[in-house]
Parts: sequence; structure tokens; C-alpha cells
Amino acid sequence: MSRIGKRPIPVPDKVTVTIEGQTVTVKGPKGELSRTLPPEVEILLEGETVLVNRRNESRPARQRHGLCRTLIANMVEGVSQGFIKKLEIQGVGYRAAVQGKILNLAMGFSHPVNIDPPEGISFLVEGTTNVTVSGIDKEVVGNTAARIRAVRPPEPYKGKGIRYAGEIVRRKVGKTGGKKK
Repeated sequence: MSRIGKRPIPVPDKVTVTIEGQTVTVKGPKGELSRTLPPEVEILLEGETVLVNRRNESRPARQRHGLCRTLIANMVEGVSQGFIKKLEIQGVGYRAAVQGKILNLAMGFSHPVNIDPPEGISFLVEGTTNVTVSGIDKEVVGNTAARIRAVRPPEPYKGKGIRYAGEIVRRKVGKTGGKKK
């Protein structure tokens, strides 16, 4: 049995879970999420908990058991609390600003880079170097943060670029300054 898959998912007070066949819909104070899960797993709503079980012991069923439980747990957490990813910008002249909903990045290119938020995602810039991506869908929040980081990933010599908050960038030693004879 999957250790993650067999754990029940507690449903908070203000969250409602609806199961129709293989489609799970979760509504909460922050919004609503829906996802269709594979047929190898069955989803049961028992009181204030959601249980995910395998229909058989086939390899695909075993592979998807823990995944489906985690997906539902993330949906429940997302509609009740939400998810955030923080990014830090390091480098002289590198900065970020929010214009309306669009994130505007000045990253040393000849042009500013504008990033449109997907549905349900919002950007917040503290100062000019700290960007916060927030939303209710963990997958979309993570993908959006990765898209922002991909504009200028941190380079290993000076550490300039966009990194996740708390990310450690391995630094390399630069050229040696001696002259060859």
C-alpha cells in the first residue's frame, strides 16, 4: 500500500468536496478547483474526510494512488489557504514592477519582459527585487514561478539573476588573474 495514498484527507469547515464519478470539485473561501482523476483510483467522501483507494493492484493503479491523494489534498489546501512562491532578483539594475496585473521585469535585456498571469494567479512586488506569486492551484503557481525564473536564471559566477527565496546557488571560481610566461 502507498504510505501517502492511504492517509485520509481532512476537509476544513468552510470547504465542500463534491465527487461525481472520477471528477472531484472542491469549493472554499478562496475559490473553486475541479480535476478529473484516472479510473484506476476510487474517491470516497466519508463525513469530513476524503479517502483515495486503488481499484486493483495493477502497476498503473499503484503508481497513481499516492499522486491522486496528493492532488486532492493540494486542492483542499489551495481553496482554504492558497499557495505562494517567493522569488528574489539579484543584480545591479535588475528590478520588477506590477502594472495592472502584468509583471514587468527589467533584467538587463534591450527590452522589458512582460509576463501575463494565468487565470487565478496574482503578482505582488515588495521593493523592486522581491516578487510573490500567489494563487489557489499549486501546479499553476509553481509553473508561473518557474516561467519567471527562466527569464534570467541565476548564473554561477556572480549569482546575478532570478532565484527562489532561500535557493542556494553554487558559485564557481572565476579566471585566475596571473599572466603566463
